[in-house]
Amino acid sequence: MIQAILTIVEKGHAEEVIDAAVQAGSHGGTIINARGSGVHETATLFGMGIEPEKELVMILADQANTPQIVDTIYETLDLRQPGNGIVFVQNTTRVRGLYQPTE
Repeated sequence: MIQAILTIVEKGHAEEVIDAAVQAGSHGGTIINARGSGVHETATLFGMGIEPEKELVMILADQANTPQIVDTIYETLDLRQPGNGIVFVQNTTRVRGLYQPTE
Protein backbone atom coordinates (compact mmCIF):
# COMPACT_ATOMS: atom_id res chain seq x y z
CA MET A 1 0.00 0.00 0.00
CA ILE A 2 1.15 3.51 -0.79
CA GLN A 3 0.71 6.13 1.94
CA ALA A 4 0.72 9.91 1.73
CA ILE A 5 2.97 11.60 4.27
CA LEU A 6 1.90 15.22 4.70
CA THR A 7 4.04 17.75 6.54
CA ILE A 8 3.09 21.38 7.21
CA VAL A 9 5.93 23.75 8.11
CA GLU A 10 6.70 27.46 8.06
CA LYS A 11 7.72 28.82 4.67
CA GLY A 12 11.38 28.11 3.98
CA HIS A 13 11.55 24.74 5.75
CA ALA A 14 10.09 22.46 3.06
CA GLU A 15 13.50 21.62 1.59
CA GLU A 16 14.59 20.38 5.04
CA VAL A 17 11.56 18.07 5.04
CA ILE A 18 12.48 16.72 1.60
CA ASP A 19 16.13 16.25 2.61
CA ALA A 20 15.15 14.36 5.77
CA ALA A 21 12.72 12.17 3.83
CA VAL A 22 15.30 11.32 1.16
CA GLN A 23 17.81 10.47 3.90
CA ALA A 24 15.21 8.01 5.26
CA GLY A 25 14.57 6.34 1.91
CA SER A 26 12.01 8.53 0.12
CA HIS A 27 12.44 9.31 -3.58
CA GLY A 28 11.30 12.94 -3.24
CA GLY A 29 8.10 14.87 -2.70
CA THR A 30 5.96 17.80 -3.75
CA ILE A 31 6.07 21.22 -2.09
CA ILE A 32 2.84 23.23 -2.09
CA ASN A 33 2.62 26.84 -0.90
CA ALA A 34 -0.09 27.33 1.73
CA ARG A 35 -1.45 29.83 4.24
CA GLY A 36 -2.30 29.19 7.88
CA SER A 37 -5.73 30.05 9.26
CA GLY A 38 -5.66 28.71 12.82
CA VAL A 39 -6.63 30.68 15.89
CA HIS A 40 -2.99 31.61 16.60
CA GLU A 41 -1.95 32.20 13.00
CA THR A 42 -2.77 35.88 12.49
CA ALA A 43 -0.26 38.54 13.51
CA THR A 44 -0.58 42.27 13.02
CA LEU A 45 1.75 44.70 11.35
CA PHE A 46 0.81 48.40 11.24
CA GLY A 47 -2.72 47.42 12.27
CA MET A 48 -3.19 44.99 9.39
CA GLY A 49 -3.67 41.26 9.85
CA ILE A 50 -0.83 39.12 8.50
CA GLU A 51 -1.30 35.40 8.01
CA PRO A 52 1.99 33.48 8.04
CA GLU A 53 2.87 31.54 4.92
CA LYS A 54 3.26 27.79 5.19
CA GLU A 55 4.54 25.01 3.00
CA LEU A 56 2.83 21.66 2.64
CA VAL A 57 5.09 18.78 1.66
CA MET A 58 3.42 15.70 0.20
CA ILE A 59 5.44 12.50 -0.02
CA LEU A 60 4.09 9.22 -1.40
CA ALA A 61 5.84 6.22 0.09
CA ASP A 62 5.46 2.50 0.44
CA GLN A 63 3.81 1.56 3.73
CA ALA A 64 6.94 -0.32 4.81
CA ASN A 65 9.09 2.85 4.51
CA THR A 66 6.58 5.28 6.02
CA PRO A 67 7.49 4.93 9.74
CA GLN A 68 11.19 5.62 9.11
CA ILE A 69 10.43 8.62 6.89
CA VAL A 70 7.96 10.10 9.40
CA ASP A 71 10.34 9.55 12.34
CA THR A 72 13.24 11.15 10.47
CA ILE A 73 11.16 14.21 9.51
CA TYR A 74 9.86 14.50 13.09
CA GLU A 75 13.35 14.35 14.61
CA THR A 76 15.18 16.44 12.00
CA LEU A 77 12.71 19.34 12.13
CA ASP A 78 12.14 18.95 15.90
CA LEU A 79 8.37 18.82 15.43
CA ARG A 80 7.87 18.07 19.14
CA GLN A 81 8.33 21.81 19.69
CA PRO A 82 5.08 23.81 19.33
CA GLY A 83 5.01 25.88 16.15
CA ASN A 84 7.64 23.87 14.26
CA GLY A 85 5.08 22.03 12.17
CA ILE A 86 3.06 18.84 11.98
CA VAL A 87 3.37 15.57 10.10
CA PHE A 88 0.63 13.01 9.49
CA VAL A 89 -0.05 10.01 7.28
CA GLN A 90 -3.03 9.08 5.13
CA ASN A 91 -3.72 5.82 3.36
CA THR A 92 -4.21 6.14 -0.38
CA THR A 93 -6.07 4.09 -2.94
CA ARG A 94 -5.73 3.72 -6.68
CA VAL A 95 -2.33 5.37 -7.00
CA ARG A 96 -1.21 5.48 -10.63
CA GLY A 97 1.88 6.92 -12.30
CA LEU A 98 4.15 6.72 -9.26
CA TYR A 99 7.74 6.11 -10.32
CA GLN A 100 9.40 3.43 -8.21
CA PRO A 101 13.01 2.86 -9.24
CA THR A 102 14.34 -0.68 -9.17
CA GLU A 103 17.37 -1.13 -7.00
